[in-house]
Amino acid sequence: MKISVVGTGYVGLVAGVCFADTGHRVICVDRDSSKIDLLKEGKIPIYEPGLEDILEPARRSERISFTTELKSAVEETDVVFIAVGTPEKEDGQADLGPTFTVATQIAECANADKIVVLKSTVPVGTWREVQKIFDEKSKYNIEVVNNPEFLKEGAAIDDFLRPDRVVIGCRSERAEKLMREIYSPFVKNGHPIYFMDNTSAELCKYAANAFLSVKISFVNELARLADKVGADINNVRKGFTSDSRINPAFFYPGVGYGGSCFPKDVVALIHTGNKHGIPMNIVKAADEVNDKQKLLLFEMIQNHFGDLNGKRIALWGLSFKPRTDDIREAPALYIARELKKAGASVIGYDPVATENFKQACDVEIEYGNNPVAISKDADAVALVTEWNEFRNPDFPSVKEALKTPILFDGRNIYDPQKMKSLGFTYYCIGRQGVLT
Repeated sequence: MKISVVGTGYVGLVAGVCFADTGHRVICVDRDSSKIDLLKEGKIPIYEPGLEDILEPARRSERISFTTELKSAVEETDVVFIAVGTPEKEDGQADLGPTFTVATQIAECANADKIVVLKSTVPVGTWREVQKIFDEKSKYNIEVVNNPEFLKEGAAIDDFLRPDRVVIGCRSERAEKLMREIYSPFVKNGHPIYFMDNTSAELCKYAANAFLSVKISFVNELARLADKVGADINNVRKGFTSDSRINPAFFYPGVGYGGSCFPKDVVALIHTGNKHGIPMNIVKAADEVNDKQKLLLFEMIQNHFGDLNGKRIALWGLSFKPRTDDIREAPALYIARELKKAGASVIGYDPVATENFKQACDVEIEYGNNPVAISKDADAVALVTEWNEFRNPDFPSVKEALKTPILFDGRNIYDPQKMKSLGFTYYCIGRQGVLT
């Protein structure tokens, strides 16, 4: 099948490359000519493990191409996926300007009946607005389909090629047939394709992300309580998630969630609820807990030292999670800002996200090339992102490099007793009881 994908960010590029990998003919469109030039050369402008491995064969066999010309891409394809950004506005609403702009352009250049798929995460009811644009501005039958993505950055290729489920919102047999044909190669594992109405498909994505955010904030709040009462959150977690009704995934305490999806989708769902007179109280509480959790590591550092003026703190990990260079809403941004406000100097290291962090961070910090190097003459290390290379560092060298052997573990990846035996003053989350 001939498919075009508008937008070559995390969602659009992964979708386009994976469609091409299964034999579809794909045209990826983006208005950013520099990004398109890179992709034409086989260079990927984002960091996503495994993406380059499947792009190159598709590019060589000409199953995928890249262009800034939307008109020609729409004319040459049967199905058009819209995967442009829907960033959060100041009031919490999703900014649908780019989506509506692309829809208008598609309507104006369509040369035949088309299926247009909303792959971007859009608020409930967006499909009606987009369908209205097509009905008013095109003489052809252009049907809107919703197909929300459920990709995890850092594991997006595997998620797309072997999905737990595919959710599709549509209204016609024609659309269902085309979408089933597109996705049939990805569900050979027997996992389902769920066809439903458009509105339900839109709400599905927000429901998934909001629920996962609730799980994260719940365990983070529970971990704070565990610290106060002397419990071990790892034991608590094992105990309550052994209940067959409770899935243990995402019940790991840390410094809060970030990234491109959870923060904005949670706020967008809260806004949608308010708009319709249904306050999303549980989701709102999860968002508030997460805001506080992002500063927990800073609070722990401040409580230890008291006055941070003149102290030097090394941050291990800057991306919002491992295996991605995405720093949107990353806890490290908030921690660095608060440390600088308190008078500390900060030096950071991340395996892939340093350049993005430099562009996004609104305070001046230093950067290094490895965890030992940035520990030199620092008063403490704060682990923010649990990259694999931080799991077994050269602790004797780290200890020798530090002014004082103090480590704040924002992801609970180290064993408290081992850290104690190595001579570190060690702080973690929800496990202070095991340190006494």
